[in-house]
Amino acid sequence: MTWDVKDKWWTSPFNWEEDVRKDLSLPAKVEIHDATLRDGEQTPGVVFRKHEKVAIAKKLDEIGVDRIEAGMPAVSKEDMEAIKEISSLGLNAKIMTFSRAMPADIDRAIECGADGAVVEVPSGLPRLKYQYNWSQEDIIERSITAVKYAKDKGLFVNFFPFDTTRAEFDFLKRLVGEVAEKAKPDSLCVVDTTGCILPRAMGFLVGELGRLVDIPTEVHTHNDLGCGIATSLAAVEAGAQTVHVCANGLGERTGNASLEEMAVSLKTMLGVDTSIKYEKLEELSQLVEKLSGMRLGAQKPLMGEITYIRETGLGIDALQKEPRVGYSVQAEFVGRKYRFVLGKKSGKPSIEIRLKEMGLDATEEQMRTMLDQVKLLSIEKKSWLSDAEFLEIAKGVLGN
Repeated sequence: MTWDVKDKWWTSPFNWEEDVRKDLSLPAKVEIHDATLRDGEQTPGVVFRKHEKVAIAKKLDEIGVDRIEAGMPAVSKEDMEAIKEISSLGLNAKIMTFSRAMPADIDRAIECGADGAVVEVPSGLPRLKYQYNWSQEDIIERSITAVKYAKDKGLFVNFFPFDTTRAEFDFLKRLVGEVAEKAKPDSLCVVDTTGCILPRAMGFLVGELGRLVDIPTEVHTHNDLGCGIATSLAAVEAGAQTVHVCANGLGERTGNASLEEMAVSLKTMLGVDTSIKYEKLEELSQLVEKLSGMRLGAQKPLMGEITYIRETGLGIDALQKEPRVGYSVQAEFVGRKYRFVLGKKSGKPSIEIRLKEMGLDATEEQMRTMLDQVKLLSIEKKSWLSDAEFLEIAKGVLGN
C-alpha cells in the first residue's frame, strides 16, 4: 500500500513513516459491522419499515459489508419480522441481532434465524450509578449467563459492555476477564457510547484489553465530539479487527462512525483492506438518505452535496489535469463525480473551461466581462450560478 495511488487517492506520506507505523498492531484486514438498521434507526425521527430494512440490508450486502446488525427483535413485531426476512435472504454478510443480557432476547435472535447476537450490558460508571440498579457482581453474572446461553445455542457472540470508555478500569478488566474465561464470547467490543475518549486513550484501552483476553477486539464509536472516525482508527492501530459503523453516520445525538468515511480512511491512510466496494458507496448513501429522511450535510466528508464541487478559480486548470491536486480521495473512487461551478470566487480559467464545455468561443475581453457579471450575480443571489444563468450572460456578452 502507499499514499499515492493513481486515479484513487493521494494522502499524506507521513502516514507511512517508519517511526509512525513501527508500534502499530494493524490487522491485515478489518471487518465492517454495520449497525444502520439498529443504532442508525435510533436517530430521533428515523423509522425504517420492514421493506425498507430489507432494501438497505441487500445494498449493504452488495457493497461488501461483513456483518449486518439487522435490529433488536424485542423492539417490535415488525422489527422481528424484518430480521427474519433478512436472515432468510441468503446474504453473504453475517446477520446479527442486538440483545440484552437475558435468555429471552437470545431466544428471539434464534427465532429470527440470525447468525449471531451483540449481547449488551452496561459497564460505564454513570450508567451503573444513575440508570441501573445492578451491582458489579450482578453485571458479571448476567453477562456470563447470557453469553454462555447464546454460545450454547450456536450463535456467534459479540460481547458488548456499552459505555466501556467511562467504566472503572479495575471493574472493566474483571468483567471482561471473567466473561472471556467462563463464557467464551467470539469477540469483545470496546464501546464509546457517548463519544468522549481521545484517540490515544482508545488505543491504550484496546491494547490493554486485547492483552488481557485471547479473543478478537472490536470497536463501536459515536461522534459526540467529532472524534468517531479518529477513535475507531486508533482502535484498529491497537489491533481491533472489526469496526462498527452506520451508513451516513446515522445514530443517536450526533451519530455513529460513518461507514463510508471509516472504510475509505482504513484503506487510504492506514493501508488496511476491507471487503467494501468503494465505488458503490454513493449508491448506499443515497438509498439511506432517501429511506431515513435525514438529509446529508452539504459538506459531509465524501458524500456531501458540495464535497466535490469547486467554485474557487485558483488552481482550476491543475484540477482539470489532476484532481488529486485539491482532493485527497478522488471522486470516482467513491462513486462520485466532480463538478465545477461559477460564482464570486471564480477566475478567468473557470470561464474558459465552461465556455469550452458549451462549445462557445470568446475573446479575452469578453471573458473578463463575463467574469465581472458572474461575480456580480453571484454576490446578488448569494450562491453560485446555474448553467442557464451563465449561458444567458455568455449569450448577452457574445451578442447571440
